[in-house]
Amino acid sequence: MSEQKHEHEHDSEKHVACNAVVPGCSFTASAATEEELMQKVAEHAAHAHGVAEVSPELAAQVRAAIQSR
Repeated sequence: MSEQKHEHEHDSEKHVACNAVVPGCSFTASAATEEELMQKVAEHAAHAHGVAEVSPELAAQVRAAIQSR
């Protein structure tokens, strides 16, 4: 049996819950990279919370809430 685990970058997927930044929001997202995850969060923030542009402060809050799984 060969071990192929190390060939996959998805071993530590990034995950964030909007509730960590906006209490009461049930949105969650996962992605292979922080960059992809931040794009999903930006799209959610625009549609659900009316955030036209993610400020550096908001981005920092989101990054602090990201977990690796």
